[in-house]
Amino acid sequence: MVFLYSLGLRFYYLLILLASLFNRKARLWIKGRKGIFDKIQKLVKPENNLLWFHTSSLGEFEQGRPLIEALKNKNKSVKILLTFFSPSGYENRKNYKTADYIFYLPPDTRRNARKFLELIKPVKAFFIKYEFWYHYLNQLKNNNTPVYLISANFRQNQVFFKWYGSWFRKILYKFTHIFVQNKSSEQLLKNIGLDNITISGDTRFDRVAEIAKQAKTIEIAGKFKQDNTVIIGGSTWEKDEEILVEFINISLRKVKYIIAPHEIHETGIQRLVKSINKPVIRYSTAGINNVGDFQVLIIDNIGMLSSLYKYADIAYIGGGFGVGIHNILEAATFGLPVVFGPNYKKFQEAVDLVRSGGAFSVDSYRSLKARFEDLLQNIVINKSGKISKEYVLNNQGATGRILNTISDLRLGGN
Repeated sequence: MVFLYSLGLRFYYLLILLASLFNRKARLWIKGRKGIFDKIQKLVKPENNLLWFHTSSLGEFEQGRPLIEALKNKNKSVKILLTFFSPSGYENRKNYKTADYIFYLPPDTRRNARKFLELIKPVKAFFIKYEFWYHYLNQLKNNNTPVYLISANFRQNQVFFKWYGSWFRKILYKFTHIFVQNKSSEQLLKNIGLDNITISGDTRFDRVAEIAKQAKTIEIAGKFKQDNTVIIGGSTWEKDEEILVEFINISLRKVKYIIAPHEIHETGIQRLVKSINKPVIRYSTAGINNVGDFQVLIIDNIGMLSSLYKYADIAYIGGGFGVGIHNILEAATFGLPVVFGPNYKKFQEAVDLVRSGGAFSVDSYRSLKARFEDLLQNIVINKSGKISKEYVLNNQGATGRILNTISDLRLGGN
């Protein structure tokens, strides 16, 4: 199985290499790993207090971020080394100031894992949510380096719990401790013989609560909103935009709209602008004196979405017509009712909020129209928004629970 696993990863690398000829993300994936060990050897100083955090992408980074910052605040001498698997994580957070070192993760081979760990010598390692790299975890265990899985969420249909999943279960046994989001994840792990488990909850709740406190004032967004009701489309894809635009174009309601696409390629932005028959302006061309004259504001940059939610009354979150919805908690923490597409059931927060009436799933333009018309009655907005906000408030504290559990384990420099 180790041979097949390694062979599969080499095949995956070959596919990325081929894709890099025409795909920007694939090119970044390859380019970011060129000469990676020389960079690490040159930049990383020998430390006795280095903590290694590994996260797949941007969303998982946001889960790990509260713990990174809490550990750094607890002990200023701790050094943080952060790695990403995906360009969407690295390219957006390569200048994250709390981390001392930030790199792409070298491909998971036995040789790479051994060399990487020899260079950085972490005193502890933290993997976030879904990261299960066999060779890295095996080498960490061989080195007797404690390694923790943070904010993990397990489901019955995952390979670990299948009759043929015995080799994959061995990967889970290599973690020193696993912090899970809920009781069902704990029970699944106990069923396969693991007991090094703590139900900590999801650190994203701590992160989005902090985001709400630190939300930036965006003057153009405020001038755009004025006294109007605003529906925001966050992290939208083309399918999301199709039904949103149909509602915008047909609706006679005096409502304003902010749309922040998940990807901001120029062709996609131009397509979106051309599809809207109401007064529409891009953020990059909007001015304080004229933005209030428009009904639709298209966000053509990155990094603003989490603060834009405070200028909205209803949120539509994209991704639900694809592999799964994006972060709904960033909107919920501002007390917004949340709407999204049909593919949401692997996200516990979405399931919980749908069940409680703070969020709603739609599967077509017709159902989106009906849901928006219902929500646009202010009493419904207020009721559902209150449910969303209370849900976030009631689920904070995961970071503190994790810190309490590892408090008896020495951090370098203490």
